[in-house]
Amino acid sequence: MSLPEPVRKRLNSFSRTVFTDNNRTGPENRGEDNTPDNKIVSNLPLQMSLYFNLCFFPFWWVSSAIMLHLKYPILADYYKFILVTVVILTTLIEIIRLYLGYMGNLQEKVPELAGFWLLSLLLQLPLILFLLLNEGLKIQPLERAVHIIFVTFLVVQVITAFLALKRMVNQLATRFHLHEFDNLPSDNLAGKKKRVVAS
Repeated sequence: MSLPEPVRKRLNSFSRTVFTDNNRTGPENRGEDNTPDNKIVSNLPLQMSLYFNLCFFPFWWVSSAIMLHLKYPILADYYKFILVTVVILTTLIEIIRLYLGYMGNLQEKVPELAGFWLLSLLLQLPLILFLLLNEGLKIQPLERAVHIIFVTFLVVQVITAFLALKRMVNQLATRFHLHEFDNLPSDNLAGKKKRVVAS
């Protein structure tokens, strides 16, 4: 199951404009036969963070559900609605976010990793910070502890995903330019060689 094509194209376009390093002039790492290395650009710290986040998420969910059940009667009506909505949204976003993070990092898919980065930065981090910092929710010590761990995971993942996206986009751009160069018609190259030899 992959992203729909319009979403994939927009995320690809977004990641190309944000994460491309325009200072590079060509491939830097070359192998023994002077061809660019096809090295893997998956980010190990990001993958480790995703793995530990996946293990931590059920514990976060159970503790949030228990705390919600215990403090539900003492919350104001609008906080009851807000808290239930935020926990449901956070759960759905986290499942999608972890899936996109795994797919984007392990399979080196830029649109999926860009979607993961955007979900982390624009949706998940503000929701968890709201749960952590809003004193009107009558935050309990267990909630504060699990939310701090969750925020730590999110900050690490936002930073490492940005770095991974930057490396991935640069390598894909290099591969594209080299592939484009390889597909030049051979008669154009032969003509250029003759001109060089003649001069």
